[in-house]
Amino acid sequence: MPNSPSDAPRRVTVRRKGPLLLEGPVEVELEDGTVVSSDRFRVALCTCRRSRRYPWCDTSHRDRA
Repeated sequence: MPNSPSDAPRRVTVRRKGPLLLEGPVEVELEDGTVVSSDRFRVALCTCRRSRRYPWCDTSHRDRA
């Protein structure tokens, strides 16, 4: 059962000039209501919106950092 007391909390790592790193798997709901998912053990979410694979980070932030 999702969100039950026995579920371990998910860890989110915040980087100053980089993506949000989340322990996966994850589902992300975008502004338009679309849901995208990843079953990877760690996921990088873009926070700069420069990624060509948004919402996933493709390290485009490094070009303009």
